[in-house]
Amino acid sequence: MLNHYSLSVVVDLLSLILQCQNGHTLCSTCKTRVQNRCPTCRQELGDIRCLALEKVAESLELPCKYYSHGCPEVFPYYSKLKHESQCNYRPYNCPYAGSECSVVGDIPFLVTHLRDDHKVDMHTGCTFNHRYVKSNPREVENATWMLTVFNCFGQSFCLHFEAFQLGMAPVYMAFLRFMGDENDARNFSYSLEVGANGRKLTWEGTPRSIRDSHRKVRDSHDGLIIQRNMALFFSGCERKELKLRVTGRIWKEQQNSDAAVCMPNLCS
Repeated sequence: MLNHYSLSVVVDLLSLILQCQNGHTLCSTCKTRVQNRCPTCRQELGDIRCLALEKVAESLELPCKYYSHGCPEVFPYYSKLKHESQCNYRPYNCPYAGSECSVVGDIPFLVTHLRDDHKVDMHTGCTFNHRYVKSNPREVENATWMLTVFNCFGQSFCLHFEAFQLGMAPVYMAFLRFMGDENDARNFSYSLEVGANGRKLTWEGTPRSIRDSHRKVRDSHDGLIIQRNMALFFSGCERKELKLRVTGRIWKEQQNSDAAVCMPNLCS
């Protein structure tokens, strides 16, 4: 098994390989480190490539750089780069939307991080009933938001609720993100509902993976969007205070092998 040092050496070899006039070779990465002089004979280095060694280097197979996270794949170098940009074992970014948090890690680590460092509310169960109150709903600023984490079916989900400007119109938006990859997110569905006074708005969809940034999901309008006037109508109180109750549920889509259709598996 290659260690971290040998991996870095091999990766350096896979950049352009140059040679001096006397045939001594080194990689292009090291060229600047030796002030453009051959470390063996001290002759000035030019841009003469050693195509034979480059060909050998290209044929080397290397493990994915996320092998320590569990990825078993081995690739030729240039295929390796493409794989690593999409590897399911690559760490996730923190899904907390209230700041530019730079923490990365696997899902159990991020759940603990959200609870302990960001003080996010944690709930167990596949249904939710949240009330959002704002004393002055006329003040709508971008990134005014709330985040709650739900655990159900052995998975974690992030419920976002926020206010922002959609063009010139102030709106409220609720949406769900899955703490895992996109392929696994497709196994679940969710619904959101808000209403009062005999009226209601309903949204149903598939949670987005946290691989997609919070801003990307929000800007794609992939969730329940409530215009401010409608939100105030639902709130009552002569439209002077925002009091929205958002309810919803998460369910898992089970494949029915006989009928070849997806059957919802509801969580009690």
